[in-house]
Amino acid sequence: MAVKGETSPEATWRSLQAQRDGVSWRPSRTEKPLESKVTIGLIQAHHDTDGAQPVAVHMKEAIDKHVKMIHEAKKKGAQIVCLQELFYGPYFCTEQTTKWYEAVEQIPDGPTTKLMQDLAKELGIVLVVPMYEEDFAGVYYNTAAVIDADGKYLGKYRKHHIPQVQAGPAGCGFWEKYYFRPGNLGYPVFDTAFAKVGVYICYDRHFPEGARMLGLHGAEIIFNPSATVAGLSEYLWKLEQPAHAVANGYYVGAINRVGVETPWNMGEFYGQSYLVDPRGNFVAVGSRDKDEVVIGVMDRNLITEVRNTWQFYRDRRPETYDDLVQV
Repeated sequence: MAVKGETSPEATWRSLQAQRDGVSWRPSRTEKPLESKVTIGLIQAHHDTDGAQPVAVHMKEAIDKHVKMIHEAKKKGAQIVCLQELFYGPYFCTEQTTKWYEAVEQIPDGPTTKLMQDLAKELGIVLVVPMYEEDFAGVYYNTAAVIDADGKYLGKYRKHHIPQVQAGPAGCGFWEKYYFRPGNLGYPVFDTAFAKVGVYICYDRHFPEGARMLGLHGAEIIFNPSATVAGLSEYLWKLEQPAHAVANGYYVGAINRVGVETPWNMGEFYGQSYLVDPRGNFVAVGSRDKDEVVIGVMDRNLITEVRNTWQFYRDRRPETYDDLVQV
């Protein structure tokens, strides 16, 4: 949605830059200046329900738990809140069974999206809500819905990079190709009431190309809701995403669930959700093993300061990168 009225010099410049770089850009959805500082809430939680329970039980108990935690985030001042990957269930991709197809919902027409729209409107906060999406029967995606502070559904991001990796005891792994098609909606940036928001889900974080695309599309903060275990990815957890933040001059909110999920005992989901700034500094870091609302403040003035110091967008050479997009 373009700004009504005259176009500012900054908007004209950004639009011309975007045309040069072959990407889309649009100015803020409102002419009212946004506050420099925005309070971010990252919700990490243990999934308490045993995997043997029916899918409906998993969903109800997890949704009830997260609704309470969203209220807690609001009380702590959060303006934008992101939940963990596939928040309303266990990380069921550790096994391959059709049982978990029962967890799919349409987005935005499913009941969980509608519930979260009502909650966002009630609390006046932006919500990033990762779910198991049904496009149509048999075609499913690992998706996050983005809902504005007035309850309006802004759109969704579908996870692009789908792992098929053994982890933990024999038979366990990140068997996501069984459950999800690769995302096909590009790398959208959502112009919310408080900031321009991008989403990159879990395994996506290992690929810098999409992280750069989100920056080119105007993101000020990227959320990476995840489900990842110790022994496989932990040594990367505090390396890759601070690097994305630095390389692209934005904030990253990284979310990971906590604890061990039964009956699989695939490994320990090690939490440590965090907000990192464009200099790679950790603004806030969660605990390893506790349900927690991690609160941190982003400052868009720092984004400008860092980008004016390190002119990575000015100095990039896209005309030399053809090999990056060769299959």
